Amino acid sequence: MEAKEEIRNRLNIEDVIGQYVQLKRAGRNFKGLSPFSQEKSPSFMVSPEKHIWHDFSSGKGGDVFTFVMEMEGVDFKGAMELLARKAGVDLAQYRQGSGDGGLGKKKDRLFAAMALATKFYQQVFVHSPVAIEYFKKRGMNKQVITDFGMGFSPTGDELYKALTKRGFTEKELRDAGLVVTRRGRPSDMFRGRMMVSLADPQGRPIGFTARIIADEPNAPKYINTPQTLLYDKGRHVFGLHLAKEAIRQKDCAVIVEGNMDVISSHQAGVKNVVATAGTALTEHHLRALSRFTQDVRLAFDADKAGIAATERAIAIASNLGITLGIIVLGDDAKDPDELIQKDVKLWDQAIDSPKDAVEWLLDVYASQYDFGTAEGKRKITDRVLGIVRGIEDPVLLEHYLNVVSKRIGSSYEALDKKLRQQPEPVRQKAPAQPAKPRAPTDPDKFRYQDALLAMAWTHPLLRDSLGKVEPKAFAGKVRQMIAAHLKDQAPLLQSDEIAVKINELELIAETKYPVVSDELYFVAADTVKKVQKEYKQTMRAELGKRLFATEDHTVRQTINAQIKQLDKEIEDLR
Repeated sequence: MEAKEEIRNRLNIEDVIGQYVQLKRAGRNFKGLSPFSQEKSPSFMVSPEKHIWHDFSSGKGGDVFTFVMEMEGVDFKGAMELLARKAGVDLAQYRQGSGDGGLGKKKDRLFAAMALATKFYQQVFVHSPVAIEYFKKRGMNKQVITDFGMGFSPTGDELYKALTKRGFTEKELRDAGLVVTRRGRPSDMFRGRMMVSLADPQGRPIGFTARIIADEPNAPKYINTPQTLLYDKGRHVFGLHLAKEAIRQKDCAVIVEGNMDVISSHQAGVKNVVATAGTALTEHHLRALSRFTQDVRLAFDADKAGIAATERAIAIASNLGITLGIIVLGDDAKDPDELIQKDVKLWDQAIDSPKDAVEWLLDVYASQYDFGTAEGKRKITDRVLGIVRGIEDPVLLEHYLNVVSKRIGSSYEALDKKLRQQPEPVRQKAPAQPAKPRAPTDPDKFRYQDALLAMAWTHPLLRDSLGKVEPKAFAGKVRQMIAAHLKDQAPLLQSDEIAVKINELELIAETKYPVVSDELYFVAADTVKKVQKEYKQTMRAELGKRLFATEDHTVRQTINAQIKQLDKEIEDLR
């Protein structure tokens, strides 16, 4: 039996989901309020019989693994590891022969060492008057100290001694980033510092950031855990395990520069705030946050590092479907922590009034260049076009070119021409044959497609309504395969993913469309139109990309004719 099946057999889906959502029995199923929206009437359904769930308010659904992926913001592997722990399944026995060299066991040992180290530092803190006084001076309460796994490291090598007594080897402690070599012998990495635990999205300690509290002029203010098997600063989002629910509820994530800004904000009750390692913002960071929201706001300093981070993030964010905003503190404070100490309402107001990232950069550039001179316009356009050229969405790119055009007084056509002349590292020239439209698979956006497939799957009389729709008009391979099966009776491949989807469709139909009625025929027909329209709009967007990428006059004429025809077909579907 595979690990996934073993976990599924040991866990009741309603018990797992019940740890996140208050469920009540509704016939054979369970019902509760959606954890993904602010609904007042429960529309979140769990079917123990089919071992699946579906949220009618957001359109999301799947099995116990997809639920944990949604709630915890992890990939499938992360969900598997989390559920394996709940089920008491040892994944190591399933890794034999997988070629991972015992990596899973190594990570488990490092996780255990980090958990004990966190408890050790907390115990040291409780018995350290100097540390207690420092925490009081910083205004930290007991709850936030506990939540962020904060503690204090002694000045000697007590951690090394304590953990080796618990059976950990010197190599394991080095691999965890807890031990280094001093004077030719193993020694504690952190000494005499305030310790803040760095946790993964499930709250497991994976490293530490340590701040000195004694007056030592030559000592670095902060020391962080180095790169380890568990901790990667290019991927780690500080505070995400505590912020993810607030991010989901507010549909907005705030990224600040310092860990103390995060802690201060959480203590003040503003909990949708996280941090990266300074301004080193990467695609991995934004991708992790995109699992919870498509609205990310940066509260970085307007210094060289903050500006560079914003410039790097614009194209990455836009290509992940993220709206990137900038939180401006103005003259009220030098950082979020200081603003919060003044008045947390000012911090709330700043978060609620973000500025578009590109427009914020233009404001910054206005203080560096003279927009009224030819040299100033050349420099500003070089810089801005170097940033926006990585944006793949032609509509968004056009918007920003128009914004720049108005701000600096240059024509859109001139900017467009200059952009085409620049080296293009991201976009590629149009292929010889039209590219197939890539249909997004966002469950929130395409839940109506699941509704149509649910009607057709459960009620054969409605399958004729699919006659005008190409299967590839549906989002994602699984929906396309099911649509092809329903429309043309094409053989349906057997896979776990398809089985879960079919169970989900049956639950949707059982809950929303139990019987065929005249009204249901009209609903199906309207939904078919929506599927067709969405697909044609996707095709049009692809043609727009090809149009932008080519300078061949004949090709541009052909594409323009195709766009015109699609526009007519889209209008006919209104």
